[in-house]
Amino acid sequence: MQGMSEAVPAVRRLVSAMGKSVRLAWERPGRERDLAVQAAKAALAACVAWAVAGWWLKMPMAFVAPWVAIVLVESTVYRSIAHGLQQLAAIATGTVVATGVALMLDSPMAAMGLVLPAVVLLGNWRRLGSQGIYAATGALFVLTGPVTLAGSAARIAEAVFGALVGIAVNALIRPPVYLRGTRVALEGAAREAQEILDAVADRLTADEWDARAAAELHERALRLFRLVEQARSAAGWSRESLRVNPLHRRRAPSPPGQDYDDAVTVLDYVAVHTTGVTRAVLEASDGDRPEPRPGPAVTEPYADFLRDSARAIRLYPRCRFSPGGHDRDADHELREVVDDMVHTLDALRGRLHGGVLDDPDALATHGTLLTQARRLADQLVTR
Repeated sequence: MQGMSEAVPAVRRLVSAMGKSVRLAWERPGRERDLAVQAAKAALAACVAWAVAGWWLKMPMAFVAPWVAIVLVESTVYRSIAHGLQQLAAIATGTVVATGVALMLDSPMAAMGLVLPAVVLLGNWRRLGSQGIYAATGALFVLTGPVTLAGSAARIAEAVFGALVGIAVNALIRPPVYLRGTRVALEGAAREAQEILDAVADRLTADEWDARAAAELHERALRLFRLVEQARSAAGWSRESLRVNPLHRRRAPSPPGQDYDDAVTVLDYVAVHTTGVTRAVLEASDGDRPEPRPGPAVTEPYADFLRDSARAIRLYPRCRFSPGGHDRDADHELREVVDDMVHTLDALRGRLHGGVLDDPDALATHGTLLTQARRLADQLVTR
C-alpha cells in the first residue's frame, strides 16, 4: 500500500510533465517541438524503409532497413552521415567475419564462440566510434539464422538502404538547426550576470554587508561559469547542425561563426569579473574582518560601474544576435554605456589611488578588480 501511495504522485507528475511538453511543442518553437519533429521524422524514415524493403521488395531480412533508418535520424545531418558510415562499416565487418567463420566451421555455436569476442573487441576501435557495437549485432544476425552468402549480402544491402533513407529524411525534411538554442544559452548567461551585478550594486549603494546574501550571490557567480560552458557547447552544436545541411541558408537567421565564439569569450570575462566582484563583497562582509569596509567614496562609484556593466551585458546579446543581424541602435547604445564605464573607472581609480595607497593589500585587491573591469569594458566593444 505504501508503495502504491508513493507511485501515484510520481505517475501524476510524469503525466503532468508530458502534458506540459506536448503543450509547449504545440504552442511555440523550442526544444520540445524539435524533439517531436525528430521523433516524427524517425518514424517516417522507418516506415519508408519498411515499405520498400519489406512490402515492395520482400527482402529476406527486411527489418534491418527500418532499424538502421530510425537510428540514423540523428540530432544533426552531419552526425547522421558520420554515424551512418561508421555503422555500415561495423555491420559489414561483423557480417563478413561471422559468415566466413560459420561457413568454415559448419557449427553456429562454435562460430559464435570464436566470432563474438573478436567483433566485440573490434567494436571498441576508435574509428567506429559509438557505432562499434553494431559489429556484434551484425554477427549475431548471421549466426542466429541460416548462413548463406546471399543472405549476408542481403543484410548488408538492407543496412545500406536503411542508412540512405534515414540520412535523406533527416537532411531533406526540416533538417535540425540549433541556432535558437545557442542564442538562448548566450542570453541566459548574460541575463544571469546582469542580475548578479545589479544585486551587488544595490547592496553596495544601500551599505548592506550581509554575509549570507553575499555568499548566495557568490554561489550564483560561480554557477555562471557553467552557463558559459553550456553556451560554448551550444555554439558547437550550432556549427555542426549546419554542416552538410542542404537547407541551412534558408533556415538559419544568422550563420554561426566568429560572433558566437567572441560572445562566449566575452561571457568568460564577464564570469571572471562577476566572480571577482562577489568574492570581494563576500570577504568584506566577514564580521571578523579587521580592516574597515570601503566607504561611500569607493562603493558608490563602483556600484555605478556595476550597473553600467549590467546594462552593457544586457545590450550585448541584442547587439550581436538580433534577428536581422547586428542591431545598430543597440550597438550605439552599448558603446555609450561602455564609455560611461570607462569614465567611472577613471574617476574610481583616482579615488582609490589616494585612499588605499598606504595599504598594499587593499591596493592589490582593488587594482585587480579595476584591471578586470577595464578588460571587460574593452571586450564588450571590441568583440
